Amino acid sequence: MERLLDIFFSGVALIFLFPLLVTIIIILKCTGEGEVFFIQKRIGRNGKFFKLFKFATMLKESPKIGTGTITIRGDPRILPVGKFLRKTKINELPQLFNVFLGDMSIIGPRPLTLQTFSSYSIVTQNIIKKVRPGLSGVGSIIFRDEEEILHGANASFDFYDKVIAPYKGALEEWFVFNKGLYIYFVIIFMTIWVIFFPKTRVVWKVFRYLPEPPDKLKLVLNYKKFEK
Repeated sequence: MERLLDIFFSGVALIFLFPLLVTIIIILKCTGEGEVFFIQKRIGRNGKFFKLFKFATMLKESPKIGTGTITIRGDPRILPVGKFLRKTKINELPQLFNVFLGDMSIIGPRPLTLQTFSSYSIVTQNIIKKVRPGLSGVGSIIFRDEEEILHGANASFDFYDKVIAPYKGALEEWFVFNKGLYIYFVIIFMTIWVIFFPKTRVVWKVFRYLPEPPDKLKLVLNYKKFEK
């Protein structure tokens, strides 16, 4: 059932958003380095690699420069137009093609590179690989401002590996164990909600059974505990 919904929603979205996609393609072709799409290998269902599509927002050699596949706040590799595309999440729209083709789902764990996926424990990796990665998901909603989190004292591989990755892994595990049509539609609604209200705490009320974040992340994730 979820796969049918994925095909329907992604197909309708691609048709509806076609004028916007064409406009962005023209803008990118005329600015920055002239690159339109950023294509990168990500880990999908059953651990198989697939090519993920995004609008290009960074320098072509970004994965080989600085923090690699981890992007931090004020990252100098981000192109001027790219800042807007990333802030509005428009750069993610080409992933609708991945959803339509079956590489991804509308809702699922965040699709990761081998480098960032390796930050999860083997147990977490095996759990996440049971499902298709998603255009959005619990992890994507909670860490919607991950670039803002990764700055200053937090802008290090050590902080990502020891603090962020374990909690993100716990969130993705929660999704896999609780996935279903109800969660599917609730996450779609909450994804739209946080776009318009990025500082909202409602997500913690809606998903009050999520694993509690570590103390080092509670403030930056705007965490509030609600009674279960």
